[in-house]
Amino acid sequence: MSGSEEEDLAAAWGAALEQEGQGDAGGAAAGGGAGTPDATRVLNQAEIDSLLGFDSGGGRDHSLSGIERIISSGLVAYERLPMLEIVFDRLVRLMSTTLRNFTSDNVEISIDAMSSQRFGDYLNSIPLPAMLAVFRAEQWDNYGLIVVDSALIYSVVDVLLGGRRGTAAMRIEGRPYTTIERTLVERLIGVVLGDLQAAFEPLSRVEFRFDRLEVNPRFAAISRLSNAAVVARMRIEMEDRGGRLEVLLPYATLEPVRELLLQQFMGERFGRDSIWETHLAEELRQTEVALDVVLDQQVMPLQQVLNLKVGDRILLASPAGSPVQLRCGDVELFQGQLGRRENRLAVRIEKGRPPASEVAAIAGESGA
Repeated sequence: MSGSEEEDLAAAWGAALEQEGQGDAGGAAAGGGAGTPDATRVLNQAEIDSLLGFDSGGGRDHSLSGIERIISSGLVAYERLPMLEIVFDRLVRLMSTTLRNFTSDNVEISIDAMSSQRFGDYLNSIPLPAMLAVFRAEQWDNYGLIVVDSALIYSVVDVLLGGRRGTAAMRIEGRPYTTIERTLVERLIGVVLGDLQAAFEPLSRVEFRFDRLEVNPRFAAISRLSNAAVVARMRIEMEDRGGRLEVLLPYATLEPVRELLLQQFMGERFGRDSIWETHLAEELRQTEVALDVVLDQQVMPLQQVLNLKVGDRILLASPAGSPVQLRCGDVELFQGQLGRRENRLAVRIEKGRPPASEVAAIAGESGA
């Protein structure tokens, strides 16, 4: 920028500041001329309502972007779990076979999406009528949810009861599900849970047990409404019939295996090398240690010890058959019995070593 352009810009800026100062002074004079002009702009009520997400009538205007929408926009920071995607891919392959045997029909299964959202928002988004199956992960001590929509319910009932192919399942609105429909859906849930358990088997052993079947989402609250959960939405097609099946696993349920689910591939270990661990363990097992047999312990005055000469004898109170201790350093490992074998003193171990925790405690005390 040249010098003349800088001078013109400075002059224009100064003129704008002078006009703003004259306007503030005029406003202050009209208000009584008392006090200095306040340059801070105050929001009016309409702007405050717009910021908070309310309309002028006092109700909420969800079309506006206010603080409420800013807070709700950061609902769940989705934590990528690569191994969980592999588990659900394996679930699809397993279900393709088991459901084909279960329905005696050609079944095609695909995963529409995997997402992470609040548990309360998911319950509000379930299209009703539907069946919600609550299951328990025994080893993880928590619950999960399987949602079967009405289209899949009537399709499964139609297939299992011998409905003709090529005809859409008849859907009757305005009535609760019958006992037969609930029983058939429970059998479907049992098949899905068995496949889900097999899908997790290479990663972690877990048993999924069917708990109950609900038709009202309020009675299927297995977690806090604000807690995050992973939702896998699957599409099941049987000729011209089919529907959607959704599996929900709260993050609290997956917490015991979260480190395993963070792996990029099966068997990955973070910060550890199994080859070196195995090599170190083998070398430690081949390490030679000195094992001392304590025949007797005596307390002698220092003067007597200083007077010991070559040829003096110290009598040990350990005849044949007396109990002795086998030690490694200051740690007692075994207790045995003194004897003789082929003109040599021998010790037969009578009691095994104490537990490892006790040995560690003794070693710590001796080190201290």
